[in-house]
Amino acid sequence: MTIKDIARESGYGAATVSRVLNGQPNVSEEAKNKIMDVVRRNNFHVNSNARRLKQHSSTGIAVVVKGSKNMLFSSILERLQSLLAKTGYAFLINYVDESADEVLEALRICGELRPEGIIFLGGDHENFKRSFGGIGVPCVLLTSSAKELGFPNLSSVTTDDAFAAECAIDHLVSLGHRNIGILGGYVEKSYPAARRYMGCVRAFERYSIPADRSRVVASKFSLTDGYSAMERLLDKRPDITAVFAMSDVTAIGAIRAIRDRGLRVPEDISVIGFDGIELGSYLTPKLTTVRQDGEAIAARSVSLLLDAIRGEGGPAHEVIPFRFFVGESAKPLELESPLLSERAD
Repeated sequence: MTIKDIARESGYGAATVSRVLNGQPNVSEEAKNKIMDVVRRNNFHVNSNARRLKQHSSTGIAVVVKGSKNMLFSSILERLQSLLAKTGYAFLINYVDESADEVLEALRICGELRPEGIIFLGGDHENFKRSFGGIGVPCVLLTSSAKELGFPNLSSVTTDDAFAAECAIDHLVSLGHRNIGILGGYVEKSYPAARRYMGCVRAFERYSIPADRSRVVASKFSLTDGYSAMERLLDKRPDITAVFAMSDVTAIGAIRAIRDRGLRVPEDISVIGFDGIELGSYLTPKLTTVRQDGEAIAARSVSLLLDAIRGEGGPAHEVIPFRFFVGESAKPLELESPLLSERAD
């Protein structure tokens, strides 16, 4: 619910609602009572971060988070909050859906709150190409490279997604797997997903493995979507012996789906994830994954943004090294496995 929703339901103007929520005078008791009744009925809470940013717009930083179920984003966001709190900058955290336009949301924030800078946690290049020219404050895009976009006020901090995905496929092939499925984001909308798919194709070509689309199922990066995507992949390709998931949450959902089909991980199907979220280390089996350095990504993004706000240097585009973590969810292919023989028949 927003202030506009409260205004519509209470019958008063948005300005009156705003004055009541901010404890300002010159509002009748009748208006206060009706507005607060709507607030209580809908369990509305004033966003103190937004209020603080608006009151101190000359020292505010906005963070626009694309998607609310990405656990890597949650850990990076926690670090961003800690770092920004030490700088004295007020900040606003705003979530948009994975399919929403984060740049249009940033334009709205600029119009209403006038922040000094913006950090985008995730983003679609097409949205930036279409609308970012209207944003005049320094910005940093995290987990996607903005180098090719060429905006003078947009820096970026990311991982080499293509190379990391290629390493994941290399590992599976080294274990004897060739019937490899891919669970990932929508490559036409997500820069990281597109780069990770590119790395997979690159590896497949090196090993003369057909890079056909039948081995790929797109989904959002979430547990539930990972589960349903794995079900669709098993229906399409019952011959697969390994899966590379483009996020750890997708991999975790996939593991549950595999087990619900009466199969085992990694004995029947090996699984590799991407991100390195903490939860993966507590799974049984422990998740093999590409670990992004979330702390370094957060630290460099804050540093670049503060430099840009101070007018020190132009846009920078940094690539933070990743680490490949070998857990327990991928193992060598055992061709003599009775279950595999049944599935091959």
